[in-house]
Amino acid sequence: MRRGEVSGRRGAHRQLKQLSGGIRVFLGRLSVAVCVLLICTISLYSTIRSDGRPNRSVKQVNVDELWETAPNDGWRPSSAPRSKWPPPPNESNGYLRVRCNGGLNQQRTAICNAVLAARIMNATLVLPELDANSFWHDDSGFKGIYDVEHFINSLRYDVKIVESLPDIRVNGKAKKLKAFQLRPPRDAPVSWYTTAALEKMKEHGAIYLTPFSHRLEEEIDNAEYQRLRCRVNYHALQFKPHIMKLSNMIVNKLRAQGHFMAIHLRFEMDMLAFAGCVDIFNKKEQTILKKYRKENFAEKELVYNERRAIGKCPLTPEEVGLILRAMGFDNSTRIYLAAGELFGGERFMKPFRTLFPHLENHSTVGPAEELAANTRGLLGSAVDYMVCLLADIFMPTYDGPSNFANNVMGHRLYYGFRTTIQPDRKALAPIFVARENGETAGFEEAVRRVMYSLEFGGPHKRVRPESFYTNSWPECFCQMSAKNPADQCPSENIADLNSRLQWEETDDSENVQNSSNRTESIDI
Repeated sequence: MRRGEVSGRRGAHRQLKQLSGGIRVFLGRLSVAVCVLLICTISLYSTIRSDGRPNRSVKQVNVDELWETAPNDGWRPSSAPRSKWPPPPNESNGYLRVRCNGGLNQQRTAICNAVLAARIMNATLVLPELDANSFWHDDSGFKGIYDVEHFINSLRYDVKIVESLPDIRVNGKAKKLKAFQLRPPRDAPVSWYTTAALEKMKEHGAIYLTPFSHRLEEEIDNAEYQRLRCRVNYHALQFKPHIMKLSNMIVNKLRAQGHFMAIHLRFEMDMLAFAGCVDIFNKKEQTILKKYRKENFAEKELVYNERRAIGKCPLTPEEVGLILRAMGFDNSTRIYLAAGELFGGERFMKPFRTLFPHLENHSTVGPAEELAANTRGLLGSAVDYMVCLLADIFMPTYDGPSNFANNVMGHRLYYGFRTTIQPDRKALAPIFVARENGETAGFEEAVRRVMYSLEFGGPHKRVRPESFYTNSWPECFCQMSAKNPADQCPSENIADLNSRLQWEETDDSENVQNSSNRTESIDI
């Protein structure tokens, strides 16, 4: 065969191969587009009835009413025991150390679990250790964030708590008791603590559980255990006085001019990278997000359009503004932004600021010197937490996974059913996609139909994947005049149930009064 013929056939083969590869790429992209279109169509169709209206029970909502607390249907917060709850025995089975990893709110959840684990094992809890946050590099520790004396005193009838491991004598010399290190399984069941962990505790006298984030199952079929979690979360864990003072100062200044809303705007690098929502950014920003994702999260192929279609992307600032405008909030609305550095800069904030110009954060409200000294790292997160808890309305823009938003929502529910606006991103996604494709007719009406079907922070059944820390109803609530005896509030004289928990009734009564009076401070 001639050399030219061979060369020609090889060239033809390469062209055929390139053509084949191009067809495969085209078909791959086409399949993605079809898949996204199908998801959006199904999602939108599932909300449409035969008469063309969304298939949702839409309430008639007066936006002015959202500034008040949500209807409570006679429910009130109460985490006091409903059955016999003996104090911790004089002799414990040993000491429990834990290292709470993650950010402030992930650590908060871990602290609640640590107290419960100590109760389950009849152990003496060593004051939980807070890991130096990997993002803030903050080593404030438990004593730098929380009121230690209040924490220990509030839980004295639930568990024994000490600040450090005791000294022991070995060969006549004093030395610290050494804890045996264990790595608990994720979402470990109660049985793991009463077997594997307890066995090592009795053998060594102390165990050290690390890491300790999400290391105890959330859904436990023991209401008293769940109520103990609430006593820790909503009563024992109180920020230090200077944090409370600064938070109250910011809230009072905001409320001096009327109602205000707090928004947790989770449009930040770590969450965008986690969600795989990078296509809306320029090439340089995409490179940053992809690099962050590769370094911090498991490798996984994520397609932006698919993620967007099923509501897995955080809402953009503009989308948040459009939702609020469609609901009826006008440009005089005062908004406090709880957020780290927004990714993408001012070009993403500008449309939101145009719709709602009265925006504040903890750096713009109070004295610059005091704020500079008190709002770094975990302290800044603590201030944001308190302001969001006390705001008239709270709106998280990305609730999962977001420990901050989930914990604040749960705390607001417990603190008198304060209004929360929780956008249904999956239901909103096809509406925003249609708008971007030029289909603007009926946009605000479609948004309203989604948003006005919400509970707005009222009591509602907890349905997975909703966390216990987001919704502790009904375990940590009761009714004064309940049809179901199991929902009846404890006796007004709490001493009849457990004289050692008299503080609980006082705290619950104060919470109910506070929520009705809309006070600017809270003792948590």
